[in-house]
Amino acid sequence: MNVFTKAISASWVTAALLLSPLSFADEHDAPVAKIAADDVVVTNHRTSVNGNRFEYTATTGTQPVFNDEGEATAALFFTYYERQDVKNREERPLLISFNGGPGSASVWMHIAYTGPKSLRVDDEGFPIMPYGVKDNPHSVLDVADIVFVNPVNTAYSRVLPNAEGEMPSKDEQQKMFFGVNADVKYLADWVNTFVTRHERWRSPKYLIGESYGTTRVSGLALELQNRQWMYLNGVILVSPTEIGIERQGPVEAANRLPYFAATAWYHNALSEELQSKDLTELLNEVESYTLNTYLPALAKGATLTAGERDQIAAQVAQLSGLSKQTVLRANLDINPRFFWKELLRDRGQTVGRLDSRYLGLDRDDVGDSPDYNAELTSWLHSFTPAINYYLREELNYVTDVKYNMFGPVRPWDRSNNNTGENLRQAMAQNPYLNVLVQSGYYDGATNYFDAKYTTWHLDPSGRMADRIDFKGYRSGHMMYLRAEDLESANNDVREFINATIPADGEAAKYESQ
Repeated sequence: MNVFTKAISASWVTAALLLSPLSFADEHDAPVAKIAADDVVVTNHRTSVNGNRFEYTATTGTQPVFNDEGEATAALFFTYYERQDVKNREERPLLISFNGGPGSASVWMHIAYTGPKSLRVDDEGFPIMPYGVKDNPHSVLDVADIVFVNPVNTAYSRVLPNAEGEMPSKDEQQKMFFGVNADVKYLADWVNTFVTRHERWRSPKYLIGESYGTTRVSGLALELQNRQWMYLNGVILVSPTEIGIERQGPVEAANRLPYFAATAWYHNALSEELQSKDLTELLNEVESYTLNTYLPALAKGATLTAGERDQIAAQVAQLSGLSKQTVLRANLDINPRFFWKELLRDRGQTVGRLDSRYLGLDRDDVGDSPDYNAELTSWLHSFTPAINYYLREELNYVTDVKYNMFGPVRPWDRSNNNTGENLRQAMAQNPYLNVLVQSGYYDGATNYFDAKYTTWHLDPSGRMADRIDFKGYRSGHMMYLRAEDLESANNDVREFINATIPADGEAAKYESQ
């Protein structure tokens, strides 16, 4: 609950007046909604986490991105939460949070996962009215301060005009901000400025990213280390992308089967024998079949005998909830979009992409893909009013600039994506650096078995395997929307942070073997 506004800068007030109907500007000048380049509002709050009650501040506003000449090129919107009853801030962990897209605001994890507020939804994550937020009793704010960062053109973050008042061209903006490596470079600069301003250089530091945000934080780990000389204790990958670790052809196709099985199990579309198994028991069997039988069969392609092909099709059908004839017609390789349409076609329903627990209704039951993403429409239904209300009415951040849930960042330059290798190199150089991977079993966009595959190939040597951990949840891409997983996923983050802070006097070094 918002207690009172602690501070608001004079320049912010001035900017607000300039946008006010009472402005004395020329009557022919049309009002323009602008964001302040470097301004914050600070509010005080109280919360209770795991039965422990404490006060915290929320610093909400903008901090510039500076180029090499020290000129502000963009204003990034952020919200920074600090627990107040902390005696030694230098020992207090700092969690730096990014969402993905690319082009997505930080809204998702901000008001639904690790922050002090969680989205007002039902226990499975579906919208309820009145829209809004509530206290999050599972937030990791008890063990770490958190800053939620919005890259350029997301939320209220915007590109700024140059000294002559001119906006960079679209091509110039792309080179500056909108690509795998440009994104990592300017955000590393921004993080350096933030850490310096808030005197957090001595704090243990963690990055957390969701979806494309995992590409972002994987690249940032090495960029911060090698160009900013800022060393991390942990990187948390929530529903990770491939982070530049390729999985094409038979591997890409085979890795989908465990997700198909999980989704079919959830919707009671499997045989009675398979439905009687617990989900994790079933998935252990499907993963083994995928690696040992299905993947080699797909690799053989046209050299499979008719009998082998028929046997594989029958087993894939049994595990995916599809018919054997359908699997054969797909040459054993099931397209995910077709699966979302086909699994419950006979029931007149489709399943969601990012979370296949969600159901959709199409115009008709023919076709090879759903009309819309059932889960995303549901999420936007509840998140959009909640974040607009929360920032304005509880954090007292007032602006006429539109909050971009998804902002214009395309075309996005995906070339030279070496972020997975960058993360491996950062880990090799920094013995303190650990990785936690979190995935939902019903995520069809960044499926959990792909995430496991990524952990296996992030460090092919296996020498850092004890510093990479995987956690799975019975939900989808945003596993924290399900009440049970909100608690368990936060507990996993909390335990990861506590476990990766070195003991007093423990040096960052490798011992001789």
